[in-house]
Amino acid sequence: MTVIVRALRAGRAAETEGFVRVRRACVPAMLATPASIAHDVTQAHPDAHYQQLIAVTDDDTVIGTAQVGIAYDSPQPGQGYANVYVHPDHQGRGAGTRLLRTAEEYLAGHGAREVYSWALDDPRNLAWAAARGYRASRSAHFLRLDLTADALPERQLPPPGVELRTAADFADDPRPMFELDAETVQDEPSDIPTEFDDYEQWLADTWEHPLLDRELTTVALVDGRPAAFSVARVDGEGRYSTGMTGTARAFRGRGLAKLAKNDSLHRARAAGITVAYTGNDAGNEPMLAINKWFGYVIDSTEVRHVRTLEA
Repeated sequence: MTVIVRALRAGRAAETEGFVRVRRACVPAMLATPASIAHDVTQAHPDAHYQQLIAVTDDDTVIGTAQVGIAYDSPQPGQGYANVYVHPDHQGRGAGTRLLRTAEEYLAGHGAREVYSWALDDPRNLAWAAARGYRASRSAHFLRLDLTADALPERQLPPPGVELRTAADFADDPRPMFELDAETVQDEPSDIPTEFDDYEQWLADTWEHPLLDRELTTVALVDGRPAAFSVARVDGEGRYSTGMTGTARAFRGRGLAKLAKNDSLHRARAAGITVAYTGNDAGNEPMLAINKWFGYVIDSTEVRHVRTLEA
């Protein structure tokens, strides 16, 4: 069987559907739809040099994928990433190696000196990454919550001065949501620091993203100012994922993130969502404790790896 690696063509339904099929098989917690896959590549910032690669067989079946790009918004130049996934039914045929080599060559051509990559935490994947010169740097968990069971903590009334709204209430002027997102992302665990200051790009790739559900995204306002939020993403097939939960620095320690996330999850269950996913850095004990309180359990773990490219 011949395996060919090429760039995904966003206008080809068979390719975007194949990309989604592989992603769901490998990491169900990472929601994807054909529309979201197409949006990611068409709305990416030009300096990100974002590309989606697919590995296909002789009959054009998509068996592997890679998300590839440059961290253009980092103050440290030369940081690239390549996240490779191969469908479990097609592993061991060289698709992953071809995808990674193609990604590394592409990134090197755009100035990358280091390449970061996630690998699922099992002996085979970790050995595969190590054999290709990648060293582990940190871990993160995907967590899963069954929303068909009546297990959520009871909805809580907000304290005096706090109001719960949705992102839909900011449709006419989403800039306050951008400002809250930009502040909270600064404290998100990451190997690559980010300078998040491009409002127009945020509108294109975040606010208008097909997976974002503004009605299920809850915002906690303190004296009318957005102070905390829990971002809801849905795929239209009963799956929900928390895109981000955070609190502005001036309002931390008051339980606002927990309040917002609980409200969003209750909204999701009422809307017919059956399963909720979220992700946590393995060292983020405060957020892990909050998610344990909600009833989340670890679904899978990925290990972040990095390789320095040869000059």
